[in-house]
Amino acid sequence: MIQLITSYIQNFAASCGGGSFFGFPTWYKYLDGVSSNIDGAKVCTPQVTGLTSIWLIGLAIIEILLRIAILAAIAYVMLGGLKYVTARGNSDKLENAKTSIIDALTGLAIAIAATAVVAFVAGRFTQ
Repeated sequence: MIQLITSYIQNFAASCGGGSFFGFPTWYKYLDGVSSNIDGAKVCTPQVTGLTSIWLIGLAIIEILLRIAILAAIAYVMLGGLKYVTARGNSDKLENAKTSIIDALTGLAIAIAATAVVAFVAGRFTQ
């Protein structure tokens, strides 16, 4: 049983920078980690040392939420495209679909820019 848990930990957190799900960062992305040996297996242990570490965890969670917003914006662009295709020449529906697409693209641009700002700020904290 202990070997199973150890191998799970080893596979899940082989290094502090790894282990993402669909490209989402981990909550400990910006934290320093200490690799220790448990029965010969390397395990990453993120260390929360103070207020800065809490800010870095918060920034990683914000980055995760922004990436979810990016996926939602992409889904709304596709939904707007579907509305545009099914409008069948009705000018009101076409205008509504165009507005949906423009709003979704605006949200996508804002979410991408915000993700870049969060990564920049977190990079400044970790240096």
